[in-house]
Amino acid sequence: MSSLIAIGAAVAVFTGIGAGIGIGLATGKAAESIARQPEAESKIRSTLLLGCALAEATAIYGFVIGLLIIILLG
Repeated sequence: MSSLIAIGAAVAVFTGIGAGIGIGLATGKAAESIARQPEAESKIRSTLLLGCALAEATAIYGFVIGLLIIILLG
């Protein structure tokens, strides 16, 4: 039973991988957009920060769920 709990917690924490990939892609595209259109830098930056915050929140939720699985069921 404890191995299933560990697997469940690991799957919950995998959201961090998706968030990292998403933030990396978004940052690359934002840098490319700023290089093409420097006058739109402030709009691009604010949109990028909002998107990164939402993606990072997803990773934090996965981490918290993983901890809750280990603490409550382990």
